[in-house]
Amino acid sequence: MKVIWDQGFKRAYKKKVKNNDEYKKKFWDAFEIFAKDPFDPQLKTHKLSGKLKGLWVFSCLYDCRVIFKFVKKDEVLLIDISAVTMKFIKVGDLYD
Repeated sequence: MKVIWDQGFKRAYKKKVKNNDEYKKKFWDAFEIFAKDPFDPQLKTHKLSGKLKGLWVFSCLYDCRVIFKFVKKDEVLLIDISAVTMKFIKVGDLYD
C-alpha cells in the first residue's frame, strides 16, 4: 500500500509524536501493521461521521489516533494525528 504524508500530518507528527518515545514507538508499530492491512483488528479502523465524513481513523495508542483518507484502492493520505482528548485541527474544512 502506498502511503502519502500530508504536510499537516508531518507537522502534527513532529509536534505530538517525535519527542515522545512512547507515542513514537506505538505509532511506528501501528503504522507497520496499517501498511500491511489497514483493517487489522488491532488498529480499530473505522469511518468518521459528521464534518469528518469520508475520512477514516485508526488507533496507535489508547489515546492517539491517525486520521486518513483512501485516495485509491491501494493508496492512502495520512491527514492528522492527535490524542483523543485534543480536537483535530482544520480537517473538516480541508477534506469535505
